[in-house]
Amino acid sequence: MKKALLVLLVSFLGYSIGFTQHTNQVKTGIEVLAESNFELLKGKRVGVITNATGVNADLVSTVDLIYNAPGVELTALYGPEHGVRGEFAAGDKVDTYVDEATGVTVFSLYGATRKPTPEMLENVDVLVYDIQDIGVRSYTYISTMGLAMEAAAEHDLEFVVLDRPNPLGGEKVEGNIVEEGYFSFVSQFPVPYIYGLTPGEVAKMINKEGWLADGKQCSLTVVEMEDWNRSMTFDETGLPWVPTSPHIPHEYSAYFYVATGIMGELGVFSEGVGYTLPFQVFAAEWIDEGELADRMNALDIPGVVFRPIVFKPFYGRDQGKTLHGVQIHFSDYTQAHLMKLQFWFMQVHKEMYPDKDVFEMGKNRWSMFEKVTGTDQIRKRFSQNYKVSDISEYLSKDVASFKEKSQNYYLYK
Repeated sequence: MKKALLVLLVSFLGYSIGFTQHTNQVKTGIEVLAESNFELLKGKRVGVITNATGVNADLVSTVDLIYNAPGVELTALYGPEHGVRGEFAAGDKVDTYVDEATGVTVFSLYGATRKPTPEMLENVDVLVYDIQDIGVRSYTYISTMGLAMEAAAEHDLEFVVLDRPNPLGGEKVEGNIVEEGYFSFVSQFPVPYIYGLTPGEVAKMINKEGWLADGKQCSLTVVEMEDWNRSMTFDETGLPWVPTSPHIPHEYSAYFYVATGIMGELGVFSEGVGYTLPFQVFAAEWIDEGELADRMNALDIPGVVFRPIVFKPFYGRDQGKTLHGVQIHFSDYTQAHLMKLQFWFMQVHKEMYPDKDVFEMGKNRWSMFEKVTGTDQIRKRFSQNYKVSDISEYLSKDVASFKEKSQNYYLYK
């Protein structure tokens, strides 16, 4: 009896501290490549674009796996923000440096140089991309990937994507496509805000749709995952989650990023960055949290519930302030229209505080708001009356056509 109780206790503690058990495990591109003994890269000088998320199921870095691969010469590394091993803090200026573990030169693709230059590619035959993304257009890793593909096309280099899961799954698509005049590093390609593709599928689409400069195509190979399907949430993959950036600490953080991040660009409300709940709240100093929770829950939005919360951020714009608002709780994120949640909040906030014009308060941030939404129409239409009904059709207008087009690039069912 005591032994049985001990087994149950150990099992419970394992789950509670994060040692989740899985009967099936998805194999990512790096693991499939390793199982082939890196045949695709043998005899070639390899440049790797990666960061701290580029690991196998045992959390061994892709950098080390390729460096130690027989017959493969790792000649260059390229890192987005935070460096190739996550050794730099957010916003740190990172110049060229040497990776201590391998002695290989690391070139920064964050800051002034976002696209590999000819000098960065001098000793490379093939570029390998391995970064965990979150499936959201404004999250800039697909922009980095696209610019690297462009460089590969210009210099006749092979480009290999080691594929990884989309934490939002492969079925959810939300938002309008980026419009002319609003393309930027946070809206690099004409895709919806949630695009429902893996990095490998995005790469195929970029290449075949002629989205690289001058319509060029690179020599692209995608090393596909095994046992991933489009309906999977990340926790169903059996894979460990490595934070993709400091404010995306969990596999479910992507849901919240979509739900609050656009609103956050206005700089008026807190979305939880600076506290222990990044992107999980709507809050400000003046809000009555109880009334807000009641009004938000009265909307009866599928898949989501709101609870009142009061907190003090530890850092950032609202450090030390007492903020009042609601925390978002998903019962089923697939049922909720994630993008609309922040607009539902702003609608309710306007009803509660009619004298506070959010877009007037955040007018110096319109440019960034429009860059992430890929248009000025959402701001213009919503700010007239602060009604979600005024933008619902606009947010959905490109979904069906994009789904139809993107299916041509599916690698998984």
